[in-house]
Amino acid sequence: MTAPMAALGRVALAALDALLPPRCLSCGGAVDRQGGLCGPCWSTLTFIAPPACACCGLPFEYAVEGETLCGACIASPPPFARARSVLVYDDASRPLLLGFKHGDRTHAAKPFGVWLARAGAELLADADLLAPVPLHRWRLFLRRYNQAALLAREAGRTSGVAVVPDLLVRRRRTRSQGGLDRTGRQRNVAGAFALRRPGSVEGKRVVLVDDVLTTGATVGECARVLRRAGAAQVDVLTLARVVKG
Repeated sequence: MTAPMAALGRVALAALDALLPPRCLSCGGAVDRQGGLCGPCWSTLTFIAPPACACCGLPFEYAVEGETLCGACIASPPPFARARSVLVYDDASRPLLLGFKHGDRTHAAKPFGVWLARAGAELLADADLLAPVPLHRWRLFLRRYNQAALLAREAGRTSGVAVVPDLLVRRRRTRSQGGLDRTGRQRNVAGAFALRRPGSVEGKRVVLVDDVLTTGATVGECARVLRRAGAAQVDVLTLARVVKG
């Protein structure tokens, strides 16, 4: 970016701040810049950092040596190679994510994309493309936007990795995963996804993007579709993940 363009950008941001004072993404309180969090909200969030499972990214309570796997990944390896998440999904982060997912707070996608690019740097370093987990067309009609697609777009802008928003399609409407156990979630999404353009991922390293990783059933089913289509590797990047105590 040239110096005049950079100066123009700073003027535009200053004008935006004057018209729309920056507000905390979580509580709505005043902050010093657009897309930021206030000190109290920031302090309540749990950002995931090493040590963590080399496969699913589950944070460990104690330091470990080398690329250690958690018990669940040892017992039943997931269909994706690696998963990384920004935050622990808990009482502090839940309002932030639900406001983005259901409350039309789509302006949060840009800072979330920066967080995703940072948390998933090792995945994005050798990725060929980013693809969001799709919504069924009727759910997309009712919600008006796919939060996973917004996250993928902004993570792609930050990282420079190409984004294919329509790579996958949800070919049947599944019930909400909430309230279902691991087996129920797997059955609910079995066969629900398809590749829109067969042959488009052969030999590619794909990173799936979604908002929350719970049991991994949804991203796991998407990963199976991509692997059957010849993807060289499938990784997963989410804004948050459930960590059972």
